[in-house]
Amino acid sequence: MTIITQNNVESNIVPPVVGLTFFAVASGFLMSLIPLSVTYFDIDLSLIPWLASVFYFGLLVGATCIQRVIKRLGHRRSFISFLTLVALTVVVMILVPHQVTWLVARFVAGMAVAGVFVVVESWLLMANCPKQRAKRLGLYMAALYGGSAVGQLAISVFGTDGIQPYLCVLLLLFMATLAPILMRSGQPHSHDQQSISRNEIRHINRPAIIGCMVSGLLLGPIYGLMPSYLTHTSAFSDHTGLLMASIIMGGMLVQPIASAMSTRMSKSLLMAIFCMLGCLAVMGVLESSTLAMMGFSLLLLGASSFALYPIAITLACDHLPIEKMVSATEMMLLCYSVGSVLGPLLATTFTETGNGLIIYLGVCLITTSIYMLMKSAETISSGQKPIAG
Repeated sequence: MTIITQNNVESNIVPPVVGLTFFAVASGFLMSLIPLSVTYFDIDLSLIPWLASVFYFGLLVGATCIQRVIKRLGHRRSFISFLTLVALTVVVMILVPHQVTWLVARFVAGMAVAGVFVVVESWLLMANCPKQRAKRLGLYMAALYGGSAVGQLAISVFGTDGIQPYLCVLLLLFMATLAPILMRSGQPHSHDQQSISRNEIRHINRPAIIGCMVSGLLLGPIYGLMPSYLTHTSAFSDHTGLLMASIIMGGMLVQPIASAMSTRMSKSLLMAIFCMLGCLAVMGVLESSTLAMMGFSLLLLGASSFALYPIAITLACDHLPIEKMVSATEMMLLCYSVGSVLGPLLATTFTETGNGLIIYLGVCLITTSIYMLMKSAETISSGQKPIAG
């Protein structure tokens, strides 16, 4: 029988949410800044997809060892350590602008960002009921994507040339560390965390695993390749920052909707619906003739793409005890990271046409929608409760 302690239930969620918001602004700015600033540092443009993939490979590697760090240091000190490590990689990129150095730095940054995600997600998911978990994760995603949207707009303010934009990123990362440094109380207990057994892994909902992986297949190219696509391929190259912000803003605005609907209907069906909306968004991007239409299409694309991960992770954690939350979020991040590593590389196989990236996203969305509809139909026909996914 699982015993949920009072400290777990009443953990203070202010430090992770505030810290995450500043981190998200810095990360959103940095993710678009890197592919747009490589020419300033005399780095070849062909390195852009590899920088994205190596970052997500670091995310993948990091997702396999975060639980041990949290168990030893606790959530608060782990959060501070991972944020500091991200900042150090930015410093290295500024001081040593070389292809190999940047690849190594982005790999290490990926490992550190994996730590940030697992710390915050497990901190917020340590609640005593699925409804509360869904609300907290919705808040987490809103802070993450809202901050990322603001970060995209920073491109227009600070530009992409020189080291000034990178110094702004470092300042934001410093601000992110202040919340856990100044607010020391209310972190969850981490010493009693348990790993998920092999038998439990086999019983984790398959749509949850697929949803996390597809989320990576979509978001890896969106973060790593979309800024370059909008700048060099689309007819709206002068509005790259604004259009990237539209994508992230869509991800932020959809979170309350996804959170509310995930407790009222089958989560696999809900993921299928969002994938269908994503297909419509892809068609809108391909047919856009005005900035307003392109912005709305990308807003819808962001909403559909960013909705998958929180729905999938709450589906995976629905029936798990508090002690398994760190291990569960670590495993779901691992699935997301696999998709994120493969996504930018797979997207490059569609580059025979100028809209190859958009076509790739459409293929991912339509196939996932079909799969989720099939799994939802299986759930209904087998007589399971729809909310179980």
